[in-house]
Order: sequence, then C-alpha cells, then structure tokens
Amino acid sequence: MSALFAVLLGACASATAPSAPDAAGAVSYARADSARLDAKSYFVSFPVTDGGRTWSTAGILRVPYASGTQPRPAIVIVHGSGGVDSRGEHYAAALNSAGFVTLEIDLWAPRHVRSAAERPRNVGETLPDAFAALRFLSEEAHDVDPTRIGIMGFSWGGVVSMLSATQANRDRYATGAQAFAAHAPLYPVCWIYNRAPGYEFTELTGAPVFIQAGTADAYDRPDRCVTLQQSLPPATQAIVSVRMLDGATHAWERREPDATINDPFSHEGQGGPVDLRFSERATRASTEAAVAFFENRLGSVSRAP
Repeated sequence: MSALFAVLLGACASATAPSAPDAAGAVSYARADSARLDAKSYFVSFPVTDGGRTWSTAGILRVPYASGTQPRPAIVIVHGSGGVDSRGEHYAAALNSAGFVTLEIDLWAPRHVRSAAERPRNVGETLPDAFAALRFLSEEAHDVDPTRIGIMGFSWGGVVSMLSATQANRDRYATGAQAFAAHAPLYPVCWIYNRAPGYEFTELTGAPVFIQAGTADAYDRPDRCVTLQQSLPPATQAIVSVRMLDGATHAWERREPDATINDPFSHEGQGGPVDLRFSERATRASTEAAVAFFENRLGSVSRAP
C-alpha cells in the first residue's frame, strides 16, 4: 500500500464495530452483522489537477479479505447531489463480498459543498476527480489490476459514470493509456445527453456501459434511457445496454427517510418535484445486476469464505 493510506480508525480498523440498527431500531452487536467482515477499510487522499488548479479528493478504499486472483478488479463509486450516503456503502459491501476492491470518493469535501444547492453548475467540473481516482487505483493501489477498473454512480455520480465513457473525456483527463473498463451508471438523467453542451455522448472508449433507471423517475420520461440508447450510432448502441426497473423512483436504494426534492434538472430540464422512495425489490434487482455486470466485464473474483 502507498504511504497515502491511513488505516480507518487507526488500530481499530479490523475490529468489529457496532452495525446499523436492526429492524426494531436497536444497534446490533452481533459479529455476523458487522459491515467490516468482508473488507479492510482505509481513508485515502489523492491529488486532482485540472486547468492549472490542484486539489485533493478523499475517499474510502475497501480491500476484500477474500483470497482470490491477484491483482484484483476495482470499482470507483461516485455519490449523488446530496453527497455520500447509504447507497455507496450498500454497493461497496455487495462488491466487496464479490471480491472487488472499491473506492468511494467524496466530490464535495474539497469543494466545501454541504448541500445539493451548493453543487457545481456542471457535472463536467467533477470529471477530473473520477479520473484521478482511476489514476490512484492504477498507480498506487498494488492490489488492483489497472486494466480492470470500473466506475458506477448515482444521479450526479451516474452522469459522471456516463461522461467518463466518452473518448473525448478520457483523452482530456486520463493519464497515458488509462481508461475505465466498465461503466454502470444508475439513473443518470438520460434526457440531457446530446442535448446540452458538455453532455455529448456519442464517441465512446469502447468499454461497456450498463444503465439502470426507474420508470417512475421524475427526471426523465419512462422511455428516455431506452430512446437515448436507440439514438446512438450502431457501433455505440452495441456497447450500451439499458435496464428499466418498473415503478422505481429516483434513488430507489437510498436508505435514508423517503423525501421529495425540487431540482432544476428534473422533468427533462423543466424543474419540479422528484420523489425519492426506497424500494427493497428494486434495490435487490439493481444490486445483483450491477455485480453481475462487473463480474462479466471485469472477471469474477473468489468470494469471501
């Protein structure tokens, strides 16, 4: 590991910690309920440079304990407009259990963003962070195979996952021949691509893109992700797939209390209310599909014994 790594919570990183509240609302102290049994966690920080500016982006690196082929594939996880929440931890746990290294990054910390209202004006402003995470995993994380690094994200992070698949953005932000090998955006606001400046999505790197979205997502029409895929050039269509989850709203995996937000990008850019409703059914389906996608594209890894 690089000197940039600091063990999460110092010497307590490998100790069993109180887990999330159980169904009755009480904290469980059972060893089997610990979220840290599948992977070792580290706080990490890495430099990001763009347009003559340099800053540091932080994240949580999780390296599975499971024995398997070394080096391993890894997944960069990118949060939504509200910042790091339960979604990233959920997918990280599922991917770690399948043997993947994960790096969940925090785009907002270096930008002093405390709410969605303070986010940058354009998703493209955060692309340098995603490619810096790719560079970090490729060059500093010696557990990781640099040719098998994928990316996934939610909403804002889903857009990052989409835009990082274009050849233009890879050429602008990546180092050398580095490139993401698979992209799994979740509800990435499909209406905006090839309609708004900075959101061009035609010439891709060749890495597969697997979009998952809900039919009850108020950011888009129910068919918008499918029509986007069908509007792409034939060669691009072949590497972009879409799965629509019936009845799922935006952020269906979010474990925080259900909410209704207002966002100017919703309703195809007209703005308005957006429901965020947790769905266990959709969460199970999307999680299993995302893990299967990465296993298929990056190679499966031995699961934890």
